[in-house]
Amino acid sequence: MSQWDKDYLALCKKILNEGTEVENRTGINTIKIPAHHFHFDFSKEFPILTTKQLFIRQAVLEMLWIYQAQSNDVRWLQERNVHIWDEWEIDENGIWSATQLLPDENGKLIKKEIHRQFDKEYAHTIGTAYGYIVRKFGLTQELIDKIKHHPEDRRMIMSLWQNDYLQTAVLPSCVWSSEWDVTDGKLNCWVHQRSCDVPLGLPFNVTQYATLLCMLAKVCGLEPGTMDWSIKDAHIYVNQVDGIKEQIRRFEKQGDYPAPKLWLNPDVDDFFKFDNSKECKDVQLIDYQHMGKIAFPIAQ
Repeated sequence: MSQWDKDYLALCKKILNEGTEVENRTGINTIKIPAHHFHFDFSKEFPILTTKQLFIRQAVLEMLWIYQAQSNDVRWLQERNVHIWDEWEIDENGIWSATQLLPDENGKLIKKEIHRQFDKEYAHTIGTAYGYIVRKFGLTQELIDKIKHHPEDRRMIMSLWQNDYLQTAVLPSCVWSSEWDVTDGKLNCWVHQRSCDVPLGLPFNVTQYATLLCMLAKVCGLEPGTMDWSIKDAHIYVNQVDGIKEQIRRFEKQGDYPAPKLWLNPDVDDFFKFDNSKECKDVQLIDYQHMGKIAFPIAQ
């Protein structure tokens, strides 16, 4: 059966039972715990939830947008019918707007409409975040070169958190760092997440980085090994609680399904040649059974 479902829902229960409700900039309270950790062994299963449907095409395309296309342009995703970043898109005038919880003159948090002005060159992007950072510092190319030619290197790090570019990013990276190593012919990584929307972000993020690891292992002639995942501030928004309780009920009533297998096109030997069209043809799930979609609201 799916160990990832069990571990994921254990975190959800821990947050609901032991978490603290707090205010935050979005104006929608969260229930949070300070930290959490997961360990994944790819020799046992590929991690994707079965107690709710995860849309692998959208997840993989967002990952390829960041690490392969190395883009911050939201239109790249929209052209592929992926709308994850629509709410953070800077408009054609260089303005991004949202309603957030901010302090008034007395320090009390109140909801305010904010309008941030960016240079017009950032229109239709998310500013200097994610793919922008990957491209600027050549992170993917450097990592692949080290894996292939210097597998003993202990400095295989991709960091999306660059202080010089935080002020011109709409949303600084939540999953902000990954560390990689090669051991006994297997590629392993450790991923760090500074802030974790457990119902919406975490399932996508885990499957994305699991796919990235499998892709990099394949093109570098290695086997997928393990992935560790560290979270700071694991939270559920209060308007997501009903959906999480529904997912827990599904598990308690039906259990879970066996984890599916990830298929990658065996003919692809270059990470930058994996298909990133709307069809995402080089990635498939084999025998993916799930219990259907659960809709969760987004908080900006």
